Amino acid sequence: MESTLQNCEPLDSRQFMLAVKRLADSLSYGTDRSPFLGQGIEYVQSRRYEPGDPVKSIDWRVTARTGKAHVKQFETPKQMPVWLVVDTSASMALASHPPGKYGLALQVAGGLALACLDRVSPVGVLGAGGRDLRIQPSLSRDVLLQWLHALRTYRFDEPTTLGQRLLALEPSLTQRSLLVVLSDFHDPDALSALKVIGARHDCICLIFRDPAEDHLSGAGLFRGREVESGREVVTHGKKLLSTTEELEAALKKASLDHFLIRPGQPFLGRLRHFLRARGGVSRRNRQ
Repeated sequence: MESTLQNCEPLDSRQFMLAVKRLADSLSYGTDRSPFLGQGIEYVQSRRYEPGDPVKSIDWRVTARTGKAHVKQFETPKQMPVWLVVDTSASMALASHPPGKYGLALQVAGGLALACLDRVSPVGVLGAGGRDLRIQPSLSRDVLLQWLHALRTYRFDEPTTLGQRLLALEPSLTQRSLLVVLSDFHDPDALSALKVIGARHDCICLIFRDPAEDHLSGAGLFRGREVESGREVVTHGKKLLSTTEELEAALKKASLDHFLIRPGQPFLGRLRHFLRARGGVSRRNRQ
């Protein structure tokens, strides 16, 4: 059954975009030099002055030390492509607190995308559900708006394909990339796929967990239906969903940076601090 986010959040299309832009402004604040959002020119070395070199490029410190005029050389680094991997599976539609996991994930994805474009970092998007959505990294705001609005329509029966989509994406990444995964991480294959792709690329895992999911943990035996497959199961609360603590422990053990977001709870200040503290590009993966 197909639905739109307007059925579970009090925002129309215009209000949704305003919320995304405000989120982008908040994430961009104080991160002008973050590699996550792109860089300007960087100092490489100093060389001997040659006639015609601009005076403002003179390296006065090296000139004073050597007694000969030197100028600074800069380069514009290649921008790291950013892939936003958005989980569109049915479990993301849980919404005990509007706008729910999926609605909030989409706002965060849009905010991150706009913030990256402001720093001239190309952004691509990959759907991790039943739909076939893969947009190559681009600097086009029009492309960004198209996939944002397309993702506002979702289905309640989409399977989770996070691990599968990550493994399919990895061979096509011809240069070092940053992957931001926005998911509730209910796919049992996701962690192993993240370990594989994290060996060559930088990964950030944004975990979306609804407060209602916490009550399932330790709930004892009960009968239920898997929202993504329709299969009836008799299971235990701890087996149906991994607890948030177990998930965070597994991601930490795999050296994968992660951040927990709960609908209905403030997170922007902490998320901005998280991105700023890690310097955008993980120290572990810097080359």
